Amino acid sequence: MSGTSHRRIANPGFFGRAQQSSSRVRLVPQVRGPIKKRNSGSDPELPVPAFLLAQRGFTYLGMLLLVALMGFGLAAFGELYSHASQREKERELLFIGSQFRDAIASYYNKSPGAKAYPRKLEDLLEDKRFPMPQHHLRRVYNDPMTGKADWALVEVPGGAGFMGVHSVSEETPIKSGNFGVKNAAFDDAENYTKWMFTYSPTGLGASIAQPASR
Repeated sequence: MSGTSHRRIANPGFFGRAQQSSSRVRLVPQVRGPIKKRNSGSDPELPVPAFLLAQRGFTYLGMLLLVALMGFGLAAFGELYSHASQREKERELLFIGSQFRDAIASYYNKSPGAKAYPRKLEDLLEDKRFPMPQHHLRRVYNDPMTGKADWALVEVPGGAGFMGVHSVSEETPIKSGNFGVKNAAFDDAENYTKWMFTYSPTGLGASIAQPASR
């Protein structure tokens, strides 16, 4: 390397100090005001605005009105359901009473020899006056009004058996008219005990117009 002059660096520590100083640069966020520490426990409770209180009051009144309307609706539904159930029981009572009446008529008209009425309900189930027992009624039905087979028997004048049955319920019927010919006496009945399902042959009506029951 002849002809070439070497220059010495006058300050060889310059590069080292520059590198060190650049690595020590830090960014410090600027704080424009004092930082206050928030204490949630010491903050006073803010008052509720008046319009929010009024809105809560209207909501409460609306709920009370809704509950009252629901109560009236349930009461009306219960009454309608009760009436519908009673009407259904009345239809069933009319059907079962007709079954008893027809069975009594069959027992009377098929009597071997002198005509006679049955003396107890079981006679309608099994008529033993014949060599082969006759069955005038399939079974002793329950009274729809009481749920039991607690029928009252309408006695024949003189006590020679019974000629009909009726319910023991003292409840007032809903149906008060438009009955068939056989049940025409049921019009405006005070209670179900007046619905007497009786059979009497022609010409006997006058003497059994007001039969006794047991």
